[in-house]
Amino acid sequence: MSDLKLFNTLTREKETFEPLVPGEVRMNSCGPTVYNHLHIGNMRTFLWGDVLRRYLEWRGLRVKQVMNVTDVEDKIIRNAAAAGQDLQTYTAPFIESFHASLAKLRVRKADAYPRATEYIPQMVALVQQLNDRGHTYTADGSTYFKVSTLPGYGKLSRVEIDETSEYSRIESDEYEKESARDFVLWKAKKDNEPAWMTAIGEGRPGWHLECSAMSMDLLGETFDIHTGAVDLIFPHHENEIAQSEGATGKPFVRYWIHGEHLNIDQQKMSKSLGNIYTVPEIEAMGYDLLALRYALLSVPYRTKLNFTTQSLDDAKNALSRIESFLLRVDEVSRSAAHDAKHSDGAADQLIGKFLTDFETAMDDDLNTAGALGALFTLIREGNIAFDEGRILAGDAEGLRTALMKIDPVLDIFPKREESNAEIDAMIEARNAARKARNFAESDRLRDALVSRGIVLEDTPGGTRWRKA
Repeated sequence: MSDLKLFNTLTREKETFEPLVPGEVRMNSCGPTVYNHLHIGNMRTFLWGDVLRRYLEWRGLRVKQVMNVTDVEDKIIRNAAAAGQDLQTYTAPFIESFHASLAKLRVRKADAYPRATEYIPQMVALVQQLNDRGHTYTADGSTYFKVSTLPGYGKLSRVEIDETSEYSRIESDEYEKESARDFVLWKAKKDNEPAWMTAIGEGRPGWHLECSAMSMDLLGETFDIHTGAVDLIFPHHENEIAQSEGATGKPFVRYWIHGEHLNIDQQKMSKSLGNIYTVPEIEAMGYDLLALRYALLSVPYRTKLNFTTQSLDDAKNALSRIESFLLRVDEVSRSAAHDAKHSDGAADQLIGKFLTDFETAMDDDLNTAGALGALFTLIREGNIAFDEGRILAGDAEGLRTALMKIDPVLDIFPKREESNAEIDAMIEARNAARKARNFAESDRLRDALVSRGIVLEDTPGGTRWRKA
């Protein structure tokens, strides 16, 4: 097995991945800030993080993945107040829709989804550590991190520090200007805002503090991988490094992995343009969400993805080709005894090349486009070999085994429908009617199945069914 190389934002290079503890990977994925329903750009980030975890496990590593849920910060507080609700009531439907969207996109569950409001003691302890090491000061009741006290601040984002200037403070959780500022760790209580009474005063945490406290509590002071979108590099991830390493004196994260943005019809998603799509909205447009998963994986994570409805149509066609090939493999596999393979070894050659090319692509910084290219090369050349009669039943079994080997990584294959006695009986009756040339009854049964969302596929190996 070759080496897995990942692009580390910290070094700006592709590096061979080596976990801190052999055989184990500890991984933090920046999760949602639950002030609204998440859009498909967010989902792309969560999806490639899911594929990274799957591929690490495919390579035999044990992975512990944590995904934080930010349920207290400026926007949430403003929106909850406007809605006349407390934080928990306001964020509950957005957290629910977040998990539902992940499930619909086949994103596997992380090992933990810590919520910021449940980790206040750990955040307070982290501020106290920073205070003991001389990295903080207070102003107007709030506690700030003083960036000038940490040599190397800016090493992730490459933001330059003017050591001769006075550092300005900022209390907002997010800011756009790419200049170093002292950032708030703990915000003093304000009227009509949620607050906690603690040893460092009554108030609430800043956004950056939340993520450090949760990830280090669950993964340790130094862990392997931190994922997120490129817009989080500065200030969020830079400030995570500052407060974490400032508190512990140890390296915080070894590999910082960041994914690019998703554009809609060549434009950045924005509410003003009205071009933000959620997973339920894509579903309401009539698209199978497996097509959305495919479309989001069709472009490597560090490349900007231009999303269009045409990309969904293209994904749908690609999935149809995959499904047709899987059906053909099954039909040939059942067509004869499994006691012989063709002497030219066509299937073995196809399988060997496919698995090698798939692994080579994924080892190259999760090149999902290359991995899909390997799959469609197998499909094209496999169909040619089928047409020429060079693949027999035993060969087809080997092809299916190879295809199922990569399925846990990409997870884009159609799921087999469970047996249903009623549907099977209707299909049997419909086929009997066809055999008896009672086409009116045959059509009636087919239409009855279609009305229930059942699609029939007549193949040489028999009639198959699946849900539309």
